[in-house]
Amino acid sequence: MPSHTPARQTVSVKPIGLSSPGRDVDLHLRVTAPREGRDLPVIVFSHGNAWSMDGYGPLVDRWAAAGFLVVQPTHPDSRRIGITPGDPRFATIWRLRINDLHAVLDHLPDVLADAGAQDRADLGRIALVGHSWGAQTVGALLGARVRDAAGVPGEDFSHPAPAAGVLITAPGTGETLTSFAAEHLPFMRPDFSTMETPALVVAGGRDHSQLSTRGPDWFTDAYHRSPSPKALLTLAEAEHTMGGIAGEAVAETSDENPARVAFLADTVTAYLQASLGADGSAWAALGRNGTGEGGGWEIVSK
Repeated sequence: MPSHTPARQTVSVKPIGLSSPGRDVDLHLRVTAPREGRDLPVIVFSHGNAWSMDGYGPLVDRWAAAGFLVVQPTHPDSRRIGITPGDPRFATIWRLRINDLHAVLDHLPDVLADAGAQDRADLGRIALVGHSWGAQTVGALLGARVRDAAGVPGEDFSHPAPAAGVLITAPGTGETLTSFAAEHLPFMRPDFSTMETPALVVAGGRDHSQLSTRGPDWFTDAYHRSPSPKALLTLAEAEHTMGGIAGEAVAETSDENPARVAFLADTVTAYLQASLGADGSAWAALGRNGTGEGGGWEIVSK
């Protein structure tokens, strides 16, 4: 198991404003980095439904302490903006989320300049990471598409900048959506067959979604239905909140387990270090399965 104490101090700068197509207000971002260091690889993180740039501290702080520069946008579904499912604008949020990530990647030097970190990043090593709805958003930039009601794949939203991605509890394909999800969330019909960018998919063995009639294996579709190279990390005891990745003791966490959160954060670090051409020894050392304070886990790859 990894150590549970970050080795380096981190600093954050917020809010950073950025224009993004289709928005009524500017996109706001947070940038977190180790206090010292240069040539830092970049993670752009897409939050889950209703969260913001201030969530996911247990992951973001740990990644920054490990040597990553992390950029967090606040998407339009954030509680701070107040666009609820009953709002007519809600139907377009999935596209606005994708626009947000494109805007961050297209203007990353400006974002980092506003944070005073323009000379510290390695813009040749960029990764995208997302949780839940954020994982679906990230998947689109890695090459996944959304099928229409007739099953025809839609627009290509892929972006050339990311060299790797991590999809944490990414919603699966649309064949088994519940009636509510099929009616209100028609964009939840991903086609992973064109998602060619290398990625780590993370799923919980006890993640039972109210949006699908399938069990936890629904969250492994991004691995099984996409082309290689891909890896799949399954955390046997994890539910949708993965032990509390959005924050400590937040109300929606159903499986509080700080050790599991630390293990997940460090496993993502190891995967991205290997995928972005840095030290791959930590990823290689994980092997294929094991147990620890956070519960049992298994890694497979293709």
